[in-house]
Amino acid sequence: MQIQKSFKDENAKLYLVPTPIGNLGDITLRAIEILSAVDYIASEDTRNTGKLLKHLEISKKQISFHEHNAVERIPVLLDLLQNGHSIAQVSDAGMPSISDPGELLVSACIESNIDVVALPGASAGITALVASGLAAQPYVFYGFLPRKAGLQRRFLDTKKNYPETQIFYESPFRVAKTLEIFLEIYGDRAAVLAREVTKLHEEYRRGLISDILASIETQPIKGECLLIISGATQAQVPENTLTYKEQVKELMAVGLTSKEAIKRISKMNQVEKQLVYQAYHNG
Repeated sequence: MQIQKSFKDENAKLYLVPTPIGNLGDITLRAIEILSAVDYIASEDTRNTGKLLKHLEISKKQISFHEHNAVERIPVLLDLLQNGHSIAQVSDAGMPSISDPGELLVSACIESNIDVVALPGASAGITALVASGLAAQPYVFYGFLPRKAGLQRRFLDTKKNYPETQIFYESPFRVAKTLEIFLEIYGDRAAVLAREVTKLHEEYRRGLISDILASIETQPIKGECLLIISGATQAQVPENTLTYKEQVKELMAVGLTSKEAIKRISKMNQVEKQLVYQAYHNG
């Protein structure tokens, strides 16, 4: 059902509209309503979004908005919003702001007192997580890893002792090498490779990291991939001789805030967060 009403005369809003991650049937009725009614659609890839709009029989002006032109496009989009035009922002697939510059646009809108409305919908990471068979909570979503092996190793070395299930996006061309690095740093723990989630050839390969690596040798990977790695168990975490304060400072040195680091250290050591907080601030 298409809605021809325009939002132009109302208070202009930025709508964050999730799009299908593979199966076009996963678009929501509300997403169709918003895409039909807004004045402009800010698209990560206008060609991909154009195919979706054609399928939905929606004719709407698109504005290209991706990581390479975000700095120059945000002022343009803000100007349109401030002049009464509502905008829907979409990524190539799934939720906006996850792997695109949407968060920058959202922050700019909030600073300019422009309403931001997020619609619920498809997200590849969460969809794969709940079907993985690994612990669905707590979890951490990291998106794409650094491409260079050295940077990957340094990044993962700071995450290997986290108890949360970890979600990563990866290219099918790099997934085997990435799993080898996981095996080297994390050890042979439970993992899931999810491929072509929601699509015709959807597949989940479950087992130890070594099992998945062996399967890739006999059945090469094609299509969009996610890696879901189980969190470290208490037995896998070596006893830390550093004080809680020193452990917090180690995590802050790799980019976490003190609040985030305190929360991590309390989980890793299985102690109350307040104990780590007091050790950091008063120790």
